[in-house]
Amino acid sequence: MTRALLVIDIQNDYFPGGTLPLHQAEEVETRVVAAIERARRAGDRVVLVRHVSPAKTGLFAEGGSGVVIRPAILSAAGDAPVVTKQVADAFQDTDLAEHLAGVDELLVCGMMTQNCVVFTAMSRDAEGFDVGVIGDLCAAPSEIVHRIALNALGSKLRVVNSDDCRD
Repeated sequence: MTRALLVIDIQNDYFPGGTLPLHQAEEVETRVVAAIERARRAGDRVVLVRHVSPAKTGLFAEGGSGVVIRPAILSAAGDAPVVTKQVADAFQDTDLAEHLAGVDELLVCGMMTQNCVVFTAMSRDAEGFDVGVIGDLCAAPSEIVHRIALNALGSKLRVVNSDDCRD
């Protein structure tokens, strides 16, 4: 079985000093870096996603420092492809499906559990994969929003912790 780790929107705007800092973003980032390193050692595919807004200002404004993927993520991911999106679903109007060709199991993690993670994991374009969301590798504006989103996802998809994903 071919597996891929999809890492969504770990960008500066979601961290302290950014436009919309998320609950425990730095802790999640540290765990995601470790998960990327494990995935690469296991021979799993890693794909990064970044959100870019067409707006001149605000969250993920193109050309602004907030749109930049965090350096630790980029370093851990090596030459992993970066898919750029403008909406919550990372499949919509992107080349993500091409980067996942031949993948059977798709593990999703990243920022905005209740938004980009949910919409990507539940996308019609994800239906051909065995999709799992790695709950402890996701963040939301608050802990309660994160937990509610994971609970709702659990009725539709597999929700796991990063320890469950180790070979």
